[in-house]
Amino acid sequence: MQFVWQHRGAPVSMKHFLTTHGISMRLIKAVKHGEGQFLVNDHPVTGVITVGNGDVAGLQLANEAPDPAIAVNNDPLAVIFEDDNWLVVNKPAGLTSVPGPSDREATLVNRIKGYLIAQQAPNQRPHLITRLDRDTSGLVLVAKHRVAQSILADPQLKATLHKTYLAWIKGTIQPAKGVIDQPIGRPDESPRRQVMATGKHAVTKYEVVATNATANVSRVRLELVTGRTHQIRVHLTSLGHPLLGDALYGGNQQLIQRQALHAATLSFYDPFEQTQVYFEAPLPDDLKQFPI
Repeated sequence: MQFVWQHRGAPVSMKHFLTTHGISMRLIKAVKHGEGQFLVNDHPVTGVITVGNGDVAGLQLANEAPDPAIAVNNDPLAVIFEDDNWLVVNKPAGLTSVPGPSDREATLVNRIKGYLIAQQAPNQRPHLITRLDRDTSGLVLVAKHRVAQSILADPQLKATLHKTYLAWIKGTIQPAKGVIDQPIGRPDESPRRQVMATGKHAVTKYEVVATNATANVSRVRLELVTGRTHQIRVHLTSLGHPLLGDALYGGNQQLIQRQALHAATLSFYDPFEQTQVYFEAPLPDDLKQFPI
């Protein structure tokens, strides 16, 4: 696979040229160590490389073979969008995102590997850009090759990635719109996190979008400014409103037996298409039951 761009301006080094296009130093070093080639005007080049005005330059990499350590799983995958660079999927609740000690064969990554192999995709080693807790449903963004992963990790492009979540809680929050800026830490070996002075900086924007007074249930839209483990769950708990169904944080389980949290929308600047893209995931059945 080739990725090239035209240079306009004074001559620059290949390293400078590539980093300005979001290619990481890690990937540049991999090419230097034989995992690909640098290109200038369709020709492989080595040594000290200068990219001049009008040159078309970049890199060429081998397709990515599947990771033999990841088991293949052929269970269904709900694909929201796919092109040569990205895969956006709608993860169901109850599915772990990545393999770990408790599950190495039936995670989202295992399903994506099975899907890519079945599609005979040129690159069969997925790179998850976003992840969700096991019992959170909704959108997950996957880079289909390491160049896409590298470019979206660039701070400027990473800042264009926006995710919104829908959550259901008992009662309502006052004020109905605001920002929760509270550090989150792990007080012990339990998976549970909490707001604590020694925790890591964590910021969540929220807005109550609907309330059913009879059922005493509210639907809240949230946006993560930072990405700490269990961030939404911990921040809502700190306000006295844990997610419905969230047993770990004391949420009411009368209406649902998993945390009522859904990654509803996802948008980011696609550097390959040079446009901001937007995706939305429909609600799963267990969240449609709520009266709001």
